[in-house]
Amino acid sequence: MMLVCIVFILMWTFQVLLLGQFYEIMKVSSISKATKELAKSYNTESFAESLHSAAIKNDMCIEVLNESGAEIDYQCIFSGNCMLHNGSNDIYFYYMDLKQNQDGEIVRKLYNETMQSEMIIYGCPLYNNNEVTGYLIANSRLVPVESTRHILQNMTLNITIALALAGVVLSAYAAENLGVPIKRLNSSAKRLAQGDYTASFAGGGCEEVDDLADTLTYASHELSKTDEMQRDLIANVSHDMRTPLTMMKAYAEMIRDLSGDNPVKREQHLNVIIEETDRLSLLVNDMLDLSKLESGTQKLELQTMDISEKLREIANRYEGLSEKMGYHIIFTGDAPYIICCDSSKIERVICNLLNNAINYTSKEDRTVYLRQINRPDCVRIEITDTGDGIEEDKIKLIFDKYYRSENHKREVVGTGLGLSIVKAILKMHGYNYGVNSKLGEGSTFWFEANPAMPISEEQAKIK
Repeated sequence: MMLVCIVFILMWTFQVLLLGQFYEIMKVSSISKATKELAKSYNTESFAESLHSAAIKNDMCIEVLNESGAEIDYQCIFSGNCMLHNGSNDIYFYYMDLKQNQDGEIVRKLYNETMQSEMIIYGCPLYNNNEVTGYLIANSRLVPVESTRHILQNMTLNITIALALAGVVLSAYAAENLGVPIKRLNSSAKRLAQGDYTASFAGGGCEEVDDLADTLTYASHELSKTDEMQRDLIANVSHDMRTPLTMMKAYAEMIRDLSGDNPVKREQHLNVIIEETDRLSLLVNDMLDLSKLESGTQKLELQTMDISEKLREIANRYEGLSEKMGYHIIFTGDAPYIICCDSSKIERVICNLLNNAINYTSKEDRTVYLRQINRPDCVRIEITDTGDGIEEDKIKLIFDKYYRSENHKREVVGTGLGLSIVKAILKMHGYNYGVNSKLGEGSTFWFEANPAMPISEEQAKIK
């Protein structure tokens, strides 16, 4: 609206109010330019022809004087109305003005009583070998522009009225097709801000409003998921903390009331308290670590590492669990492969994936497969279990915070945050990751690490 008002103001200013001044400036400029062009052709064969052409083209009369002010043998060129040849001695005064003017030219605006019109007188010197040898004086009528200005004023007024009416119609249309949908979206957005995730966002009117409605609908769904995850967090954390706290309190009371004087029983009860304390501490630490990873306050300490050696070291570390609980960790390595990463965090990723596989692998064979697959552009690490697998619609949720599959029960104690920590660490490294699973056939969790540098054959032999 502001832009339209500015356009109207400029149109009225230049087409109506300043039309006379603009016409006068252009007229003087036109005469000045034509006269100077004539002065350049002075003492040439085409000078006389140029005089006639300029007079007709610019509607002016022209007089050529010598240095003394006498007329030269050029006929006075008449075109239109003339003030130079009205029987007066005005031309002599213009000649004297030219001689005395240090600027080299004169511009005079006069009113012709006979013609009832304003006239423009323009004069300039004529040169021959850089010496003034004559003068050229031109006269032209300033055509009255009042009638033209009146016509333009009426035309501009009609255009203004038509555009104003069109503006009213367009404003009403915009209010109906843009204002109403935006007000509706604003009302729904306020409901969303108050926690009403059932608020609907209907578009209509134009593509931009529809895009805004789609964006707000998406935001509503995401906020709903976040709120649900927050409730799950409170429920899961309270449940996970309640169990060890209850155990610790119960066994502390048993020591106080029953086994305080029995060293064997007291030792057993104290061990349970210690284990539950460790479990509670592990849960709190995982929560803090995940929060740091997702907030970006924990930075990567990058260094080069042979992933093959690290996998072999972790597999050997799990041999104790294999002997104690009957699990089998089968490691299939590949050639040495150097990557650049935060080794401690990548080690945590591998351990968390192994722990997850141990939790859900088949109870019959208790086997977990750890594989290294070297590729030209990356190294792929796979951890496979032989459990029940994951439903296809649940695969995309498996890395979400505090998500727990209802169809599988853990055998090994954990905090439920392992896969969320895996996701956060791999995203910090920029590694691709995912899971492939089929019901009844187990699951394979994988990630791909980029190479740091090629390893030489000598280094490979040493390894």
